[in-house]
Amino acid sequence: MQYSGKLEYAQQRKIRERNTALYRLAHWPIWIWVFFLAPGPLTFSLCPRLRTRQPRMVDRRPDRHRHRRPARQPSRLRAAPLHPPLRRGQAKSLYRRVCYTFAWNAVLSFALLNLSGLLIAAATGHWYMQQIYRYAYFPLCGTILLLGAAGLLPRVRPSTQGEGTERRYFYGSVWAVTISQALLLAFWKTLPETRAASLTKLAIFASALLLMGLAAYRGTLPRTRPIVPGELMVAD
Repeated sequence: MQYSGKLEYAQQRKIRERNTALYRLAHWPIWIWVFFLAPGPLTFSLCPRLRTRQPRMVDRRPDRHRHRRPARQPSRLRAAPLHPPLRRGQAKSLYRRVCYTFAWNAVLSFALLNLSGLLIAAATGHWYMQQIYRYAYFPLCGTILLLGAAGLLPRVRPSTQGEGTERRYFYGSVWAVTISQALLLAFWKTLPETRAASLTKLAIFASALLLMGLAAYRGTLPRTRPIVPGELMVAD
């Protein structure tokens, strides 16, 4: 089926030679969050306030280190690389492929596992999210990382060929998953834990994914339009 959405033409885009300081600063929180979520269930074990079954241990001894500042570790994360020219055969840097592989994991793993939990809750009336993340996250994460290492994911391929189309798959997924997860969190906090509420949450989450995916396909969301070469026209 022929694409009928909005387009961007390559000759209208200015290729920057290097990233600006503001561009790098804006991307640091994104990549930090991507790698922070990579351990999955292990991430929550680092946050004592998020534990529900194990009580938080309080140190009653005198605070001798109250005025000591915590050691600062230098950040080794680099900002997102600049958009390369869409030339055939240009190789992508290794850190770019690694970063986007872990970004795909953050986009796909949590959305698929939450969708599975909603389906089970709507069908059975019981929630098994803890068990789903405990047993399914690392196999799913490992599969996505292997696909990225093999260069089978969009924006993770060794060459920039097709980058003008692959980028819309990535940013379209980011838009769809981010908006859907935010809506799911809002209704998770407001609706009760009943089977009818689970059906409502499932309908809202699936509908948001579908509508945002359709908007990304039509190119109405930022960075979801295909980049194509310009067309020449000769007037008679």
